[in-house]
Amino acid sequence: MSDSSVLLSNIPGVLHGFGDKENLLPAHLQAYEATRPEKKQVHGTRIVDVVQPGQDCGEADGFITSTPGILLAVFTADCLPVIFCRKDGKEIAAIHAGWRGLIDGILEKMAERINESGDTADWFAAIGPAAGSCCYEVSQELVDDFLQRLDLPSSLISPHHRHLDLAAIAEAKLQALGFADIDHSGRCTICTAAESDGGYKYTSFRRNSHQRAIDPTHQGISGRNQQSGIMILCP
Repeated sequence: MSDSSVLLSNIPGVLHGFGDKENLLPAHLQAYEATRPEKKQVHGTRIVDVVQPGQDCGEADGFITSTPGILLAVFTADCLPVIFCRKDGKEIAAIHAGWRGLIDGILEKMAERINESGDTADWFAAIGPAAGSCCYEVSQELVDDFLQRLDLPSSLISPHHRHLDLAAIAEAKLQALGFADIDHSGRCTICTAAESDGGYKYTSFRRNSHQRAIDPTHQGISGRNQQSGIMILCP
């Protein structure tokens, strides 16, 4: 079974889920995949209003809609998927936030868009599976960049030497942006084991790169990124 958000599960008329290696798109969302907007994720901060199924969104990493029957889904393989829903289930959103999008302000851009026609205080946010602070080792230069550009405690940004905690950074940002509540679904994409076959539960770009460095014949993950999605079922 795919991961799900307790917060969003309590909103009637909305389907959501976070994919994994077994079901790249959660099984209960697969029937709606044809409605998913076309886009190219570029680790940016552009937010697109989606008004029709299959809409061509160009280069974008954030999507918002109040139109029922459209699946908003983002591809990830260590980056953060964050999905959003208004408390009344009448509007939804989704973003792809790698470290670039997170530091460059994609969460702030989404909050700005929500506040144009509403209030973040009326919205929930759910953070999906991503690289965890246990495994996400980066350069000291990148850690320093986060420390310089974000007004957050160093122990939150980097709880271990040269490791980033993307989910904690995102949660702190979302709280500061006034969202009503935030929860987490899923665990570290790099190290979480699958329950069945002894492999790993999630697709991981970082883990795959390490494996390919050891064995160049190891299969890449192109086209096999998991998807996190959300949709409004009907008016």
